[in-house]
Amino acid sequence: MTKDWYAWHRDYDQPDSALSRRLVEVRRRVTEALDAAPPGPLRAVSLCAGQGRDLIPVLATHPRGGDVTARLVELDPRNTELARRAAADAGLTGVEVVTGDAAVTDRYADLAPADLVLVCGIFGNIGDDDIRATVRHCASLCATGGTVLWTRHRREPDLVPTICDWFAEEGFEPVAVSSPADGVGVGAHRFTGAPRPLAAGARMFEFVGYDRLEQS
Repeated sequence: MTKDWYAWHRDYDQPDSALSRRLVEVRRRVTEALDAAPPGPLRAVSLCAGQGRDLIPVLATHPRGGDVTARLVELDPRNTELARRAAADAGLTGVEVVTGDAAVTDRYADLAPADLVLVCGIFGNIGDDDIRATVRHCASLCATGGTVLWTRHRREPDLVPTICDWFAEEGFEPVAVSSPADGVGVGAHRFTGAPRPLAAGARMFEFVGYDRLEQS
C-alpha cells in the first residue's frame, strides 16, 4: 500500500512528536541561514517540500522573507494546495509551489545555484547510494556560501556521520548537526566550493519510503 503523505503531516501538529521537534530545529536553521545571508535578492529551493511547513512560516515573518524567490516541489497535489494557500495568505509573492517529481534536476535549473537548499524528509526515505548522489547534486544546487539543510533519523545504523563526510567531500563545511541525544537528525552545511553545472534531466534519487526501506 502506498503511504499517505498527506496524512503523514498530521504528526507536525503533535507537540511531542519527533516530526514536530524536527520542524522546530529546521525552522531555526532556516532563520539562521537567512540572518547570515548577504544583502540583496536570495534564491531558495525545497525538494519534497510537503506542505511547505519548513520554509513558508519562516519567510512569512523574517525581515528577509521578501528578498527570497523560492520554489517548493512536491508530488502530492493535496500538499501543494495547502502550501500555495499558506504562501498566498502570507503575501509571499516570490514563493512558487510546483506539483511534480522533486527528484528531477530540471525542476531547479533556473534557480540553481540557490542560497538555501532544503533536502528535508528525503534521506530517511531513499537508499544510501541515492543519498550519496543527492549530496553530490547539492554541489550544483547550492551557491558558494549558501546553505543546505537536510534531515535523517538517528536510529541505528546511524548514517549521519557518513552523510557529513559525503558533504565534506563535495566542498561543504558543517554549520550545525544535531546529536543522537536530540532524537532527530537535522544538518546544516555551508558550501565553500564553486558550484558545478546542474546536469540536465538527471534523476537525483528514487523516493522509496522509510517503511519499505525498513522491510528490505
